[in-house]
Amino acid sequence: MKKLFVILSVLALFALAAVPSFAQDEEPTIAELVVASTEAEAPEFTVLLAAVGAADPGFLELLSDPNANVTVFAPTDAAFTAALEALGLTAEELLADTETLNRVLAYHVVPGAYDAASVVALDGALIGTYLNESPLTISVEGDAVMVNESTVAAADVMASNGVVHVIDSVLLPPESMEMSDDMMAEPTMSIAETVVAATESDAPQFATLLAAVAAADPIVLDSLTNYGPYTVFAPTDEAFAAALEALGLTAEELLADTETLTAILAYHVVPGKFSAETVVAAAGSMDEGVNVATLLSGTTVSITTDGTNVYVNDATVIATDVFATNGVIHVIDAVILPPME
Repeated sequence: MKKLFVILSVLALFALAAVPSFAQDEEPTIAELVVASTEAEAPEFTVLLAAVGAADPGFLELLSDPNANVTVFAPTDAAFTAALEALGLTAEELLADTETLNRVLAYHVVPGAYDAASVVALDGALIGTYLNESPLTISVEGDAVMVNESTVAAADVMASNGVVHVIDSVLLPPESMEMSDDMMAEPTMSIAETVVAATESDAPQFATLLAAVAAADPIVLDSLTNYGPYTVFAPTDEAFAAALEALGLTAEELLADTETLTAILAYHVVPGKFSAETVVAAAGSMDEGVNVATLLSGTTVSITTDGTNVYVNDATVIATDVFATNGVIHVIDAVILPPME
C-alpha cells in the first residue's frame, strides 16, 4: 500500500508539472485547471475541455463554482481517441450529440471531494456519480487503482472546488434505466427543504435530524440545499432517541459536538441519486450485499437485503423514494455510526 501511495504521489507531481502555475494567493477551480492544462507544452485535456464546452452549460458552471465540492476522473486526449475509435465515432459526432455527451461527462464526476487516500480506501466499493442511478466501481489491483476498467494514471490534482484524478480510458455509462412515475414527477424542494417540510407536518419525524443539520458544519446545510445529487438515509426522531440513549448522551451534548455531529451526518449521505429500485438491486446483486461510499471520506456503508427488508449497516429502511431537486431520501429506523479511527 505504501508503494501505491508513492506511485500516486509521483504521478500527481508529473500531472501538476504540466499545468501552468497560478499565483500563490489564487485558488484555481477545476475548470481553470483543465483550461490551463490545454495551454501547456504537452496538452492532455483538449477533448475534455471541448466536451465540457459543448455539453449542458451546467457542467461548466459546476466545475467553475468555487464552492462546489466534486471529484473528476479526467480522461486524457489519448483516452478519448481510443474511445472514439472503439465506438466508431469522430470527435465532432460526439460533441454534436449533447444527450450522450451529458451522460458521459456526468459519469466522470462524483459529488464530494475524494483524494487518493480516500479512493484507495474504497477498494471493492461503489461510488455515486452525477449520472443518476449509475455508480462507479473502485478496485485496487496490486499497485493500480481502477475506476471500472480504467486505471488512475495521476492522482490528487487539487483545486479550490475539489480534486482531479487522471484516468487512462473514458468511462462509458450504462444504459439508462426506465424511470418510474414517481421518479418522473418533478420535485420542487431540495433535500434540506424536504426535511424542514417534514418537521412541519402533522406527524413530524425529523426534528432531531433538522437540528443536527443546523448545528453541524455549515457545509452540510449548504450541500443538502444547493448541491448534489445525494442519497440521504434519514434517521427518524425515534432512531436518534435510541442512539442517544445507547451512547449515554443528551441531544444537547451531541449538538454541541460539531466535529462528531458533522461526521455522523456525512456518514448518512451517499454521493449520487439512487432510487429504492436501484438500492434493492445493488443489495441483492451479491450474497453479502454491496459497500457504497459516503460523504465521510474513505468510509462506506454496507447495503444488504434478506429478500424482505433492505438494511444500511444495521438500520432497516422503512420508507423510500422521497425525491428532491438534488437527490432522494430513504428513511431508516436507526442512526448509523461511522467507524472509529
